[in-house]
Amino acid sequence: MIHMKKPPKKTGPVGNRKPRSPGEMEQPGSHSLQAKYVLRLYINGSTLKSTLAVKNIKQVCEQHLNGRYKLEIIDICRQANLARDEQIVAVPTLIKRLPLPLRRLIGDLSDQNKVLFGLDLKIRE
Repeated sequence: MIHMKKPPKKTGPVGNRKPRSPGEMEQPGSHSLQAKYVLRLYINGSTLKSTLAVKNIKQVCEQHLNGRYKLEIIDICRQANLARDEQIVAVPTLIKRLPLPLRRLIGDLSDQNKVLFGLDLKIRE
């Protein structure tokens, strides 16, 4: 029979503890005031859905991220290796790389509430 030691109990006031990582003690949606967003949108040429996804994500970024974002648009027809590296199986696909956690949103991004929730800019109602 193997006995495992219990981890030592933490002592000291809880209120003085600093977060170990950015966002550890934050509520969903609290990133919206300070975090820098790194986004990649994978599209397929100038299809209707791809064009709509580009328009929609640019609108969300301008309205809600106020210059605190880097948006990279990648056409899988021209840069197939990047889509393969990210294991993109459907387009359009938006990947939120930062702030963590990494998120993937698939589709034309026309449902703004879902996009805001997926980017941690809005708490689900």
